[in-house]
Amino acid sequence: MFDERPDIQERLDNEVVIWMTTVSPSGQPQTSPVWFLVEDDSIVVYSLAGTPRTRNIKANDRVVLNLNSSDLGGNLVIIEGRAQIDEDAVPADQDPAYLAKYESEMDTWNMTVESFARDYPVRIHIHPTRLRAS
Repeated sequence: MFDERPDIQERLDNEVVIWMTTVSPSGQPQTSPVWFLVEDDSIVVYSLAGTPRTRNIKANDRVVLNLNSSDLGGNLVIIEGRAQIDEDAVPADQDPAYLAKYESEMDTWNMTVESFARDYPVRIHIHPTRLRAS
């Protein structure tokens, strides 16, 4: 999906945070910033366990991901998709691509890779279904 837009692929490779919106069972959208990684044709997020985000995905797998826009609202990247919690996933501290992107961020936040993997044990795969960009 991103192959046709190298500018978007570059942003996805280099941006630290993407905004993830899930929908509660009552229909209330809930947005939070998350660390993410593009892996093949999907996007991977590690999450805290037992959060509204994980409960929402179990009830409704539709999600939206947004990168920050420019100051004037341009340079939009909006990815609609379906999320799946990967019950058999490797923990974050055993995911070399994820560590390559975020190990220095973990250090900045005074986390070790082991503590991050313990605190964020839920691996979520988002399979994009639609890309909207300007």
